Amino acid sequence: MIRADVRIAPSILSSDFARLAEEVARVEAAGADLLHVDVMDGHFVPNLTIGPPIVEALRKVTRLPLDVHLMITNPDCFIQEFAEAGANYLTVHVEACPHLHRTVQSIKERGVKAGVTLNPATSLSTIEEIIADADLLLIMSVNPGFGGQHFIPSVLSKIERARQLIDRTGSHAVLEVDGGVKVDNAGQIIHAGADILVAGSAIFCSDDYKATITAMRDAAHSGAADQSSLPRAGRQR
Repeated sequence: MIRADVRIAPSILSSDFARLAEEVARVEAAGADLLHVDVMDGHFVPNLTIGPPIVEALRKVTRLPLDVHLMITNPDCFIQEFAEAGANYLTVHVEACPHLHRTVQSIKERGVKAGVTLNPATSLSTIEEIIADADLLLIMSVNPGFGGQHFIPSVLSKIERARQLIDRTGSHAVLEVDGGVKVDNAGQIIHAGADILVAGSAIFCSDDYKATITAMRDAAHSGAADQSSLPRAGRQR
């Protein structure tokens, strides 16, 4: 049965950090389902952002699940800190984890849901052996490091193949897409098979967070409806 429970995860990377608690309260009131938290180290990606203290501060001001995306070269060294800070999901990059199975198990042993992430140019074949253990698969639709980038159209086919991989293997992983997600492409992304849409500038640079999240959800539901009218093998969830 095809699910239409599209989830929206505003990315705080695009929020006003001087008013972070207020920004979080606004997107929570506007109907956000998760908060996406980008952690960058200036090595794996060319930008520096936040660490465990900010995640801990966020945990105190919201009931939303914290979806923490570790864009760092040595995620194993920080799993314990982010878990203790209150992360609900910890997502690591395939490209940064030479012992990915060990990393995923380390996350889960701390009572946190484990996600794996692929950059746009990284093949899905790299996660075939781990997908059964993952709670979340994040497909990057921009090259990570900065907010406000344009969605890479060729990633749509990758999302479709990721959906097929999850369904074919019986994995319980949810499929998340991050990068250049807007109201005008939300339907296409959900049609391709995504469950969670990460959106930063599309929400935080808008005048009305609730209207934007509602419009994105409506567009995504339209995409799911279009999908249900075109049945294909392996599309059940």
